Amino acid sequence: MDSPNQPKSLSTNLFYLFLLLSTNLLTLFISSTFYSSSSCSLNPISSTTTFTKRSSPSTTDSDGTGNPDTPQATIDLPSEFLAFSSGQVLPLGFNTNFDSDTFYPSVGQACTRFPDELSRFMSYKVNGSCPDDELFAQKLLLKGCEPLPRRRCRPAAQPDYVEPYPLPTSLWTTPPNSSVVWTAYTCKDYTCLINRVKTQKGFDDCKDCFDLHGREMNRWASRQSIEGSLDFTIDEVLATKKPGTIRIGLDIGGGVATFAVRMRERNITIITTSMNLNGPFNNFIASRGVMPLYISISQRLPFFDNTLDIVHSMHVLSNWIPSTLLHFLMFDIYRVLRPGGLFWLDHFFCVEDQFLDVYKPLIESVGFIKLKWVVGKKLDRGAELREMYLSALLEKPLKNSW
Repeated sequence: MDSPNQPKSLSTNLFYLFLLLSTNLLTLFISSTFYSSSSCSLNPISSTTTFTKRSSPSTTDSDGTGNPDTPQATIDLPSEFLAFSSGQVLPLGFNTNFDSDTFYPSVGQACTRFPDELSRFMSYKVNGSCPDDELFAQKLLLKGCEPLPRRRCRPAAQPDYVEPYPLPTSLWTTPPNSSVVWTAYTCKDYTCLINRVKTQKGFDDCKDCFDLHGREMNRWASRQSIEGSLDFTIDEVLATKKPGTIRIGLDIGGGVATFAVRMRERNITIITTSMNLNGPFNNFIASRGVMPLYISISQRLPFFDNTLDIVHSMHVLSNWIPSTLLHFLMFDIYRVLRPGGLFWLDHFFCVEDQFLDVYKPLIESVGFIKLKWVVGKKLDRGAELREMYLSALLEKPLKNSW
């Protein structure tokens, strides 16, 4: 009888070795095949890359139209977009602040919904000059591609740029024409913008704003308002808080930043959000010597929780915004205000039935305390339209604001 400790034959050992190597190679082949078929290629070297977008069965488009939202619809994304948006391995390895060794640059998810426009925006010579595409880029942003992806090119600029006027002269002086690249706008100089309220037919956003010596000169200039007026004064708003406790804030859709200029006169720093809707609003704001912020009302406010003393908005927040988006925006304003901070809702426009059924309960649901609440009729187009304004001064509760 053979001993159990007897060594196995050479042929038996070779057989087991072959079997072990075969199973390992088979496992490697299966795992490699599965990984390559189920992951997205984000190779920044290739000219185009297939991006596979998967949707839940509930969102399946059964009409066969090839909608980008259908399962496994393929989108060719430009290589420069992928070079920017792909994960970048941190040179120093794992970072405890990120809880990762890879950094993913932020870019609007909706960018991939518009592959043709995205491809055009990201087509340029690396290290060269960017296309002169301000209007096109802004339309892409307003569709939801926000933030726009970064580009590795230099933007267009005026060849004869002149230094801005010094403070405080710059606050109420029209900037030089050379501070703007005018190709995106109907007007080609500031004289045209100042006069367009008289010479130009049709609607333009903030049509008379660029005339600093016209109606703009009188905005928020009053020291005292009439009882029941929709036009609150800055001083009466500031008087609701202890002197010096309103120091920093935000003006949403602030035109040419006259509100920020008025607040600067009171040693209060205001950042003004604005788009360039047929006018160089951001250039103009910066030339005046106050801070512009180029974001739409869809973008999450880029401030940390409980930090701002005041948020103001005039006319921009109105019934043209979908109510769900407006609700999110109101809560975002609440988020960035510190406890005791003020939200000055200035001339919110809607129709009377909308106000009672939608906007009044929407605003009240956020949790602000009402300090002032004035409703007035807008009669310039006729009382039968039942148009109205709301001006409100709201306070985030000092305690238990959650």
